[in-house]
Amino acid sequence: MLGLSTSTKALAIASSLKKEKKIVLLTSTYGEAERIISDLLSILGEELVYPFLVDDSPMVEFLMSSQEKIISRVEALRFLTDSSKKGILVCNIAASRLILPSPNIFKDSIVKISVGEEYDQHGLLHKLKEIGYCKVTQVQTQGEFSIRGDILDIFEMSQLEPFRIEFFGDEVDGIRTFEVETQLSKENQTELTIFPDSDILLRERDYTRGQSALEKQISKTLSPILKSYLEEILSSFHQRQVHSDSRKFLSLCYDKTWTIFDYIEKDTPVFFDDYQKLMNQYEVFERELAQYFTEDLQNGKAFSDMQYFADTEQTYKKQSPVTFFSNLQKGLGNLKFDHIYQFNQYPMQEFFNQFSFLKEEIERYKKMNYTIVLQSSNSMGSKTLEDVLEEYQIKLDSRDKSSICKESVNLIEGNLRHGFHFVDEKILLITEHEIFQKKLKRRFRRQHASNAERLKDYNELEKGDYVVHHIHGIGQYLGIETIEIKGIHRDYVSVQYQNGDQISIPVEQIQLLSKYVSSDGKAPKLNKLNDGHFKKAKQKVKNQVEDIADDLIKLYSERSQLKGFAFSADDDEQHAFDDAFPYVETDDQLRSIEEIKKDMQDSHPMDRLLVGDVGFGKTEVAMRAAFKAVNDHKQVVVLVPTTVLAQQHYTNFKERFQNFAVNIDVLSRFRSKKEQAETLEKLKNGQIDILIGTHRVLSKDVVFSDLGLMIIDEEQRFGVKHKETLKELKKQVDVLTLTATPIPRTLHMSMLGIRDLSVIETPPTNRYPVQTYVLEKNDSVIRDAVLREMERGGQVYYLYNKVDTIDRKVSELQELIPEASIGYVHGQMSEIQLENTLLDFIEGQYDILVTTTIIETGVDIPNANTLFIENADHMGLSTLYQLRGRVGRSNRISYAYLMYRPEKSISEVSEKRLEAIKGFTELGSGFKIAMRDLSIRGAGNLLGKSQSGFIDSVGFELYSQLLEEAIAKRNGNENTRTKGNAELILQIDAYLPDTYISDQRHKIEIYKKIRQIDSRVNYEELQEELMDRFGEYPDVVAYLLEIGLVKSYLDKVFVEHVERKENKITVQFEKVTQRLFLAQDYFKSLSATNLKATIAENRGLMEVVFDVRNKKDYEILEGLMIFGESLLEIKESKEANSI
Repeated sequence: MLGLSTSTKALAIASSLKKEKKIVLLTSTYGEAERIISDLLSILGEELVYPFLVDDSPMVEFLMSSQEKIISRVEALRFLTDSSKKGILVCNIAASRLILPSPNIFKDSIVKISVGEEYDQHGLLHKLKEIGYCKVTQVQTQGEFSIRGDILDIFEMSQLEPFRIEFFGDEVDGIRTFEVETQLSKENQTELTIFPDSDILLRERDYTRGQSALEKQISKTLSPILKSYLEEILSSFHQRQVHSDSRKFLSLCYDKTWTIFDYIEKDTPVFFDDYQKLMNQYEVFERELAQYFTEDLQNGKAFSDMQYFADTEQTYKKQSPVTFFSNLQKGLGNLKFDHIYQFNQYPMQEFFNQFSFLKEEIERYKKMNYTIVLQSSNSMGSKTLEDVLEEYQIKLDSRDKSSICKESVNLIEGNLRHGFHFVDEKILLITEHEIFQKKLKRRFRRQHASNAERLKDYNELEKGDYVVHHIHGIGQYLGIETIEIKGIHRDYVSVQYQNGDQISIPVEQIQLLSKYVSSDGKAPKLNKLNDGHFKKAKQKVKNQVEDIADDLIKLYSERSQLKGFAFSADDDEQHAFDDAFPYVETDDQLRSIEEIKKDMQDSHPMDRLLVGDVGFGKTEVAMRAAFKAVNDHKQVVVLVPTTVLAQQHYTNFKERFQNFAVNIDVLSRFRSKKEQAETLEKLKNGQIDILIGTHRVLSKDVVFSDLGLMIIDEEQRFGVKHKETLKELKKQVDVLTLTATPIPRTLHMSMLGIRDLSVIETPPTNRYPVQTYVLEKNDSVIRDAVLREMERGGQVYYLYNKVDTIDRKVSELQELIPEASIGYVHGQMSEIQLENTLLDFIEGQYDILVTTTIIETGVDIPNANTLFIENADHMGLSTLYQLRGRVGRSNRISYAYLMYRPEKSISEVSEKRLEAIKGFTELGSGFKIAMRDLSIRGAGNLLGKSQSGFIDSVGFELYSQLLEEAIAKRNGNENTRTKGNAELILQIDAYLPDTYISDQRHKIEIYKKIRQIDSRVNYEELQEELMDRFGEYPDVVAYLLEIGLVKSYLDKVFVEHVERKENKITVQFEKVTQRLFLAQDYFKSLSATNLKATIAENRGLMEVVFDVRNKKDYEILEGLMIFGESLLEIKESKEANSI
């Protein structure tokens, strides 16, 4: 087939699927595959499109392939091995050479589990490990499983929720989905199919084959480096574990080199996209592979019998039936064809908003009996397009999205990337891209990684962590220990203080403990027990937060008195602007936009803080607010901390507003005095709608005609003087402040009502996860990755955090990559020097920017998509995360290489840190930890630097709690006490034994939940949760839950103390009960129980003494429960009647 473009190739393949079950398309590169996948997705939907892709560089693929890509490949293999499935597999040249397990092994690795069937549990667990699943204590993400007694939890790699399988002996008694966040079951299922979590599958015989080849090689190897490396691989094979380099050794393990072609059934049509390009790419890949293999040989990481990728050149020629796409017949060599189809098809011309020209063209082609199809990406786009057509009197014949009328003008919704002019068939497809010069909202397959992971602070508690006890202060958590005294077991949390002193805290008091988090992430100094230091520190913080609360309340009440401009509701022009955004908005973005517009339409001046990570789409939200203001004939000022950012925002705003009549200008030192004077004059006369600038815009000579909205980027980076000016401005106009520094959730809660907050927590769907590799520093890797980035027109960050030797590093890199132009920046440069270099980098004058951690915040360079970090093991998790956020800013795949020195063995802590960041290509738990880390800095920034010392002295959680209490108190919301805190000493064996729950973090979680029991409903839910997650529980656990419910009742009726001595249990009430209860209330409640009791007064306090002689533990608990519940009903009845 000659003469087709990407979009028409996609249409041709999609139409072939009408009569075929499966089709395979082979493209030259990863990028080509993605382009055609995007079009196929828009035509067919994701259920029928299966990407099978490998990085175009063998080295990058081996360093670390992303889990997302592996899952996608496994799904493609599933598709090929399932004869009932229909669809198209898209594969690039590199992927077609990937060595795979045999189709039989793959089919054999699929596990089907059905209710009522019997399975050998031990064999099943072995199988799960064999097919790539990882055993953990609690399932959080895909590819994990955990076992607790007769309960198996598993998160199957292709599912969006995990599954819980309950056994009765070897029989499957039940299968249900469950919620990651709560770990509670949801819906019953009858069966579950578990597919492999990896495309590397090694069976016993494969490991044995590999071991034998390795042992043979080790025995004849003279190189100590190679010997040591092969012994490391051999050791992992002995342990039946997949090593990070296992893929390189597959040819030694499998009986033959199987590839994707072994999975393709006979007579499956195969399409080759541009055969000449395919063969050129095959040669490029072959050269890179040979170079990489040679380097591995030289570095003692390979030997000559190994084969990294399969040789598939001859296999291509054996495929049948085949179809070749090509632009020209030239370059197809000696290939013989049954049919040659030449298509007269051209890319659609672009109209650049010239609607009269569009009208002329439509009329011209209509006279020639063409079928004209106009495509918009969504209903809003259709509306905009219809309005334009109506205005220019272009008649639409059909708006039916499901069928196209021949020889007519049709309007449909779709997502083909580009339009085309099909001469033979007389068809014109014109997309929004050609009409408005608008980028298409790209189609993506749904991401598998679940955003459901939420770290709860008790789940984070690991042995050795620093904790804050609200009375004793900062100590170190040593774990939970069970202590038995006179046959009664009790669990205690052990905490160590200064000089090795330890305290054991009963788990019932766990609410007094929180994880210690400081403002700078440094390890704290432990408190000394009982020396009064912590008490004083806590009091200081209390006084301090009360002052803050006063300031905040004052500010809030002042603001609520002010009158501002109430902007109009959205009109068609605003809708058109919003819809011109070329990407799909995230839910968080849409919610933030709604909140901001609602504020602007209100008559009080807006003061809203928009919090969102770098690149999560805050600027778009700000632009919509700016447009809303301009649409109501008000001016907007955008205030940024640096000249570079001013320039960047100016460029971004100009591009986004290009199709709308909005005048935008910038005021910064990059403008000449004359230009600045002209800008100021236009501003005063109302000829400028949006002004972007640094603190220069706060100068006295800057006079607005009618300012309505101020947008401030990173307010905390301005000086005191500027902040004062801003404070005054905030009283007169609407203000939107943007910050990329996350602010902790606990602080959100306390700040609500004081400062309005909008939070964007999810990344845009069009951003690929950053491919993250952790590796020894390697010059070849650096050179190869830089050249690859330069080849695709991109730029590179090279992070080197030593100012004194940074120039030497630049020289080293220049020698390694003479083709690259290299610049560098560091914090000791003058501001002007720094900004000029950054601007040169933004404008593409440098290929590589060598930099210190100065780029951690505030520079947005979408074209820089590769990042190297030298000595990454020296950096904190949050710093690594922020730095990694510098790349992956556009819709290209980006790469982060975290490097450590080759000769250096890195510490366990550093290794964990690097592994954590490697793991969070998606929003996973590592991301949450980093956010936690970062959010503390955010807290410091929001509350002012002076607060960090106070935060550090009591830990962040306690600081937040104290601030929240202070604000509630000042607001008059201080809670009048609704319950007491009864201490129960019942001498009943009640605890969580290791035989029931062995994991300490789970124990802490359940103890916290028992502590939070608030009603019988709560108690029953917790019973169900334990049965659901951990299975049938023993009596000691049942008693523990009952004690939790008893305590909940007794707290609410203000019991102070309950203690059992021999045959008597004394229940002592607080003084407050004297006005709550009469003597007959106690008698009434006692009459409902099966226990004998006496009532007396002791030192002015009411006491009930129960006689528990010959009573079993369950009878005692039942009696106390009924007594407490009955007394609570009396109290609630009295309260209801008094209202």
